[in-house]
Amino acid sequence: MTGRHEGSGHAPAEEDPRPGPGAELESVTCLQGLARLLAEQHTRADVSLRELEKLADKAGGTRLPRATCADILAGRRFPKKAVMRAFLRACQVSDDHLPHWERAWERVAIVQSRPVGTPDTTEPASTNPTEPLNREPPAPVPDQPPQRSNTETDGRPHVWRRIGLVIALVATAVTAGVLTSVLGAPEPARTRPSTGHRTPPPGCPVTDDGRAFGPGGSSRFTVTIDPANTGVRLTRRLDAGIATQTAAVTLGRTRAGVWQPLPVEPTYRWKDQSLDIAPSLTAHRRSLTITNTFVSSAEDFNEFAYYIDHKVNGVWTRADTVDIGPDHPTGEAAHHYRITGQTYAGTRLFDYPKHPNTPC
Repeated sequence: MTGRHEGSGHAPAEEDPRPGPGAELESVTCLQGLARLLAEQHTRADVSLRELEKLADKAGGTRLPRATCADILAGRRFPKKAVMRAFLRACQVSDDHLPHWERAWERVAIVQSRPVGTPDTTEPASTNPTEPLNREPPAPVPDQPPQRSNTETDGRPHVWRRIGLVIALVATAVTAGVLTSVLGAPEPARTRPSTGHRTPPPGCPVTDDGRAFGPGGSSRFTVTIDPANTGVRLTRRLDAGIATQTAAVTLGRTRAGVWQPLPVEPTYRWKDQSLDIAPSLTAHRRSLTITNTFVSSAEDFNEFAYYIDHKVNGVWTRADTVDIGPDHPTGEAAHHYRITGQTYAGTRLFDYPKHPNTPC
């Protein structure tokens, strides 16, 4: 099928001189972003959904029902790749541009197929970094015992019962006073240790610069490994003061794992999180191009450094280090570091928890 359609009432376009989505398309990682750019193409084509349906039927390929197209443009449905291609061709998008759309579709597909339990990006993120996104519903209040009536079964008030209770309390107080005068005042009770939060022990302060990206954003870099490896481990230094950071990890177009969400850590905010990559994805390779794609977070997904370890001859050793941040442009350039949807770039001073072997 070509990128031109005849008999639609619109002049066929040999080449669309107007600029396409460009960089926006390359940074798409969520369903809403893809739907927005598809809607822009539909607007530029200036054809109705009924006309699109007729064009697809005439071409004899993938069908484009009007209801399906409406759901896709509204972001209510993630289209199959063949449906998206047929839609774009019906909107007079050149076949030369389709590979860019397909790569965007594949990035969104990674997010759409995230593991069960990963927070949903369609839910609004909490603005409080100490508040978990997925709160459990409040426990049901157990049934309260029925309240007793203020009257006896014969309807008379509890006057005599209350009088008896008052007399008993007075008698107890008088007895306690007599015993105190005879035996002396009792020894004051010893103060129990406080059960409140104690001041945490001093940590190990570290200053580092880094970056962060938000919804629709991603980062990418290339690292060097030994082709004789039998496993690769990727470790990320992050600011754990931002809760539930989640991102999909891919090697080229192959899914390699997910940075799982972590609870907020308000005291020792530096944290090292590791992800093991399957040996089948790293064996016999000298380099890996790693892409992190935003899935969800209480604020954004931050990264200050990546440490790459590989297992060679049964021994884990350091293969490469990617120091990220505005103060390390040379290191970023050497690893072909790229970021889209950036929300932060700067330096932070936080603590690691102090251990006996730490030098600080």
